[in-house]
Amino acid sequence: MDLMTILLLAVFAFFIFTMFRRNKKTQQQQAEMQSKFHPGVEVMTSFGLYGRIVAVNDAENKVVLELSPGNEATVHRQAVTKVVEPTVPAAGESAAPIADAGEGTAPIADPREAGAAPSSGITLGKNEEAAPRPEDRLDETPEETLRRLNDEGNTSK
Repeated sequence: MDLMTILLLAVFAFFIFTMFRRNKKTQQQQAEMQSKFHPGVEVMTSFGLYGRIVAVNDAENKVVLELSPGNEATVHRQAVTKVVEPTVPAAGESAAPIADAGEGTAPIADPREAGAAPSSGITLGKNEEAAPRPEDRLDETPEETLRRLNDEGNTSK
C-alpha cells in the first residue's frame, strides 16, 4: 500500500471513531436527563411547551405533563428535551411574583402608553415625525385617502 491510501484509511477511521464517540456521549446525556424525570419536575418539550411532570409511564414511554392548573398533556418520553432548573434571583433583586392579567390589573389600551422601549436612534432615511395612527384616518374621505397614498409612494419630496 502506498502512503496516500494509508493516510486516507486513517482519516476515515478517525471520522468513524468521533461519530461513535459523539453518539455515545449523547446517549449518556439523554439517559442522565431521563433519570431526573419524576413527578413535580419542571420540563420543556421539543416543541416548546413548558410543564410539570405529573406521572411517568416507563412501560409505554409516556410522560403526563401539567401545562397549567387543570390542563394535562400526555407526550412521548423522548419529546421532553430539557429539565428546567428554577432560577435564583441575584443579590439585591426582589423575587416579586408576576401578577396574573385577570387579577386587579387594568388592560392597556395603547401600547405607547405602557412605556414602550425607547427608540434605538437609528433612522432609515425618514423623518422622525409621529407616524399617523389608523384610528386617525377613520373620517378620511376616499379622495383624501388616494391623495395620501399617492404622496406616500412619492419619494422625491
